[in-house]
Amino acid sequence: MIDRTLQQVFGYDDFRPGQRPVIEAITAGRSAAAIFPTGSGKSLCYQLPALHLPHLTLVISPLLALMQDQLAFLARHGIAAASIDSGQSREETAAVMEGVKRGDIRILMVSVERLKNERFRAFIRRVPISLLVVDEAHCISEWGHNFRPDYLKLPHYRHEFGIPQVLLLTATATPRVIADMRERFGITEGDVTATGFYRPNLNLEVAPVPAETRARRLVEWLRPRLGGEPPQPTIVYVTLQQTAERLAAYLNKAGFVATAYHAGLDAETRERIQRDFMAGQTPCIVATIAFGMGIDKADIRNVVHFDLPKSVENYSQEIGRAGRDGQPSDCLMLAGRDHINVLENFVYGDTPEPHGIRRVIDELIGAIQGGAHIAPGRQWELVLNSLSQHSNIRPLPLKTLLVQLELRGIIAPRYSYFAEYRFRLHDRPEALVSRFEGERSTFVQAILDASQRARTWFSLDFAALERLGEERGLNVERTRVLTALDYFVAQGWMVLESKQMTEVYEVLRDDIDPAALTEELHAYFHDKERAEVERLHAMLALFESEACLSRRLAEWFGDTRAPERCGHCSACRGAIAHLPDPEPLEPLSSEAVARLAGELVQQLSVSDESHPATPDLLARFLCGLTSPLLTRLKARRLAGFGALEAYRYAEVRELAARSTWADGQASAAPMP
Repeated sequence: MIDRTLQQVFGYDDFRPGQRPVIEAITAGRSAAAIFPTGSGKSLCYQLPALHLPHLTLVISPLLALMQDQLAFLARHGIAAASIDSGQSREETAAVMEGVKRGDIRILMVSVERLKNERFRAFIRRVPISLLVVDEAHCISEWGHNFRPDYLKLPHYRHEFGIPQVLLLTATATPRVIADMRERFGITEGDVTATGFYRPNLNLEVAPVPAETRARRLVEWLRPRLGGEPPQPTIVYVTLQQTAERLAAYLNKAGFVATAYHAGLDAETRERIQRDFMAGQTPCIVATIAFGMGIDKADIRNVVHFDLPKSVENYSQEIGRAGRDGQPSDCLMLAGRDHINVLENFVYGDTPEPHGIRRVIDELIGAIQGGAHIAPGRQWELVLNSLSQHSNIRPLPLKTLLVQLELRGIIAPRYSYFAEYRFRLHDRPEALVSRFEGERSTFVQAILDASQRARTWFSLDFAALERLGEERGLNVERTRVLTALDYFVAQGWMVLESKQMTEVYEVLRDDIDPAALTEELHAYFHDKERAEVERLHAMLALFESEACLSRRLAEWFGDTRAPERCGHCSACRGAIAHLPDPEPLEPLSSEAVARLAGELVQQLSVSDESHPATPDLLARFLCGLTSPLLTRLKARRLAGFGALEAYRYAEVRELAARSTWADGQASAAPMP
């Protein structure tokens, strides 16, 4: 059965390694996980079974680029698939939802954030789903290299929607991450298929060069590769957006055709650059890690790391984009230890201060406190961006903080909703009411009566609607109202807008000790910070290893099948790497730190902010790391911002703690 589908629909004569056991597990009704290297055909593991399953296959994908690439592939093979994403119009989304309801669409792709949308959840609850597919599934685990807290809710969503099977897909998962993934979704060890991480066609070279001569060395290395006809498709990875711009300009001046790609470019520009690279019109991309996801180009011949990668997992994923056609391809690592400070500072910048953690806890308690006691079972409503601003914690670590409160049994997520809904009718209000009879007509009238009109737009007041429902004996449950509004949109009777995503949690405990909980959560983040820094140094040790690089890389992911010596890496060729240390910096003093931070402290003192000048706030400012508070204070305009970015964050923080400005005691004080 599956062999016939493989040939007739997809045009392949045989499965690639690992695909058959995964597909057989899914078609037999079991959940499974596929850990295959980048470009090894993970997507077929859900695309083919979707044609044999009775109901919808729902795919969670982290990036729009990944969705679009896979949708184009499915369209070429005549498979009905679609996505719902923020770039669509209401009409486009309504058309997709209608196709899913009719059963015409077999595969639906969404981001994990879409599942927080109450309108989408109300819709998807009414749709039978056979299979939940989680792409980039390592994001589920906090031990994964790009953990996304929202992914932790997927087991809950699976239960909510009654989905019988799950398929987890990833290219980079260590044994610890695989065990975590299996446990969260109840997948048996026998239904985890890992094909190995060894790539015999990739030549791995670690040839670190001092920062001042690195660009010249890159030009020398690229000349025979980009100077031929046609030039070889090449990706050069850097860490910072400004490095991408500067290095692309340098390569163009050297006679190459190179383009910078990073998250600071608008979506249209990024799409054009990617399209030109795929078509071979731009042979060389100088990119941050924003480039690569969804790049299904088989003939990339060279991948260069001009800067250190963020982790071993990132390195593996990025070099995995080379040589997918099986032809020999070169992977060069030029960076030295001069770049380690930048990567460490990224880690430190995401660690919440005790001051911010305490603000979150005080918000939680304040929202549900009755008199002098906390009432368990009370609800805490929050808007993530507002809480991020209030606590001075970036949105991603704030999500992690909320997940940690969940894991400690303090809160439990209940639902999310848009606080504001407004609509514009294409006809007179009475015309909408007249389309229905009996109770339904009265229900529609109640929606209109509970909506405040401002010229052409109506703003729906759910509290007013609830009162009208009681008075008129109507069922005005929120899910029914949202279903009705979506129906009106699908019929072309109204335009609907929603905003202000609000998350609702139930508080489960009444014994919260704010000071102790603050200390416990800060210790968690501090441990995570230390572990991430240790991972960076473990990566350096791997690059400097005397053992085979291919073998060491495979072992990192628990794969012992790679040869002891591959023969095509720099270590096997006897070129053991010694990453050069950065140039020594001028010694720092607490007085110098205090002087450079003085303008920020002055700005803070005249502002309405109640945040003290903590050592972490000063260190982030001086090392050029942003935070919600520093953004509000327009700190980038101050002379000291980023003045010490070449120094280790830990050293700057320690000196800031000794400076005359730092208010370390206030960092853990209760909020007024």
